[in-house]
This record gives sequence, structure tokens and C-alpha cells, in this order.
Amino acid sequence: MREVNVLVIQPIADEELAYIARLDSRLRVVDARGWFDEEIRQTWPQWSVERYLGKRSCPPSTRQDRDHLLAQAEVILGGWPFPLDLRARSPRLRWFHQRPAGASNLLRGDLWGSDVIVTTSRGQGNTGAMAEYVLACFLHFARGLHRAYRDRQRQRFEHGSYRPILIEGKSVCVVGAGGIGQAVGRLCAGAGMRVVGTRRHVSPGDALPSGFSRLEGPEHLRSLLGESDFVAVCCQWTPETTRLIGRAAFEAMRPGTVLVNVARGEILDEEALIAALATGKLRGVGLDVYVGEFEHAPDPRLWQDERVLITPHVSGGTDVAQHRGVDVFSDNLHAYLDGRPLANVIEWARGY
Repeated sequence: MREVNVLVIQPIADEELAYIARLDSRLRVVDARGWFDEEIRQTWPQWSVERYLGKRSCPPSTRQDRDHLLAQAEVILGGWPFPLDLRARSPRLRWFHQRPAGASNLLRGDLWGSDVIVTTSRGQGNTGAMAEYVLACFLHFARGLHRAYRDRQRQRFEHGSYRPILIEGKSVCVVGAGGIGQAVGRLCAGAGMRVVGTRRHVSPGDALPSGFSRLEGPEHLRSLLGESDFVAVCCQWTPETTRLIGRAAFEAMRPGTVLVNVARGEILDEEALIAALATGKLRGVGLDVYVGEFEHAPDPRLWQDERVLITPHVSGGTDVAQHRGVDVFSDNLHAYLDGRPLANVIEWARGY
């Protein structure tokens, strides 16, 4: 019976680690949570270090200790940020699982495009919380609540500026009807909205996701934008979706559209977004992500606009844990030991 060395470098709960260790007697699970924090602090942008590592303490280890662990690892459970040279230091590595859902998180390191099988937790994150964030942003701008901050600063009401609208009966276009997008669609449909959306591959006869009245391929995006009052960007960041929401997309949108992005900042052309705001095309914009969010603050032109609500990638935050990343990894461990195909394998050419 062959032993499989599993190295856990992602900070997960003790009970999750114990659960993985109990899965199969063939597994040798090595706890290296926090061991790589110090080198991550030295190799990642300070903005990312402060945001994701903070001041958390890490177990003492030497470079030699860490190299030894990587040299023995066949499987690694990691997260974000991660050591940028994992592939070069892990000659026996066959499979890396990233607990976050987004494949683009791995673009910085040497795993991207390598011969190692890499899986993600795509579709199994805190999708319910992210859907609530989207709906909250829709309501924030629909009810004109962004005007309240300005009125508070002035200590004077400008009643006519609120111009509240009812979201019930309005249309929302979900760009990317994957795990997050489908959760958004269900919640918005429950609020009485008409839900349409795009997905990379749509075949005739495919069943519509719950809550959706129409689902099209990406070539129909502009027509869907033209019939929607609200837009939720939920797709993966790939070469095809880089600046997908650009000048042409903004021109296709209805006047007074509310746009929310919970995917990746690079999917929006920020210069085109700023131009659309300048012309008054958009009623409001909710950004949980922005271009360069792991390296610097948002563009001041966006942060200073009262019609733009920016948060620090917290749409998935919740007091009720819904993230199933460890469950996905555990299911895949069973498949790996049995020689079966793994779920959520990144296809490098596709980008996720």
C-alpha cells in the first residue's frame, strides 16, 4: 500500500486538518500551516501581506526545513498568498489544491502552466454571502442610500436627489452564471427580479439555472446588457474576460444602470468605467474588487466618487461558514487515491 505525502500549508481549522488526516490510512498528512509566512512576507507586495497575513504569528522554521517538506510532498493543500516557487522546490509534486475558488490567484507563481495538476474550490466558496453582497449593493443604489452620506456630511437633506426605484420587476444581467452567478440569480429572482445571464458554454436544451429566465453565450452579452437595469459581474478572470466590461459594454447599458463586480477587478476597464460615470450613464457601482487590489489602493477617481462603493474583497465574509474548500479537497483526495479524475482541474489554456 503506497503512502501519499500530503503537505498542508494553508491555515485551516484544527478540526479540518484532523478530518483530512482520518480520510485514509494511506495518507501521511504533514502540518505546515504558517511555516511559509515569513518568506511570503518577503516576496509578496506589502499591501497583500498586510491584508491577508496581518500580524499573525508563524511557527519558527528555516529555509532548509521548508525545502525538505516541499521536496517530500506529492500533494499540497494551499491558499493565498503562497510561495511563488513551489514547483521549482517540489520535484515530487503531482497535485496542488488551492482553497480559494479563483484560478487567477495563481498567475503570480510558477505553478501556472506547469505539469502539476492544480484544482480549485470553484463553485464551493461562500457563494450565498457573495449573492447577498450583490443584492445589498443593488438596494443601496436603488434606494439612493449613497446620497445619505453626503447629506450627513453637510447636515442638510437634499430630498430630491434620492430618486428611489423599486428593484421588483427590474432585470439583472449576471455575467458568468457559475457557482457565484447562480447564487446571485436565485437571490435576485427571490426579490422579484427578472434574471438573465451569460455563461461560457451554453448548449441547446440545457436546463436553466434556478431563477434564470434566459441564459446565453458571451457573444450575446451586449444585447443582455441593453435589456437590464442591474449588472452583476461574477465570471472568472481569463484572457477572454480581461476588460470584458469596457467602452462597448458601457455603451450597451441602459442609462441609470447599477453595476456590481464581485469577480476580479481586471474584468472591468476602469478607464471606461470612469468615463461612463463622467457622462452620468451609471446610477451606482459596487466594487468588491479593483485593478491591482493585491498591490495598492483603488484609483482615487473611483474612491472619491459617491456613486462608487468600494470594499476590500469582503463579499464572501460571513458569520456562518459556507466555504466547502476542504470538502472539495477531501473528495478529490479519495479520487486521487483511487486513480479517478479530479474535480475542478484548471485548464491552463482556458484560464480556470
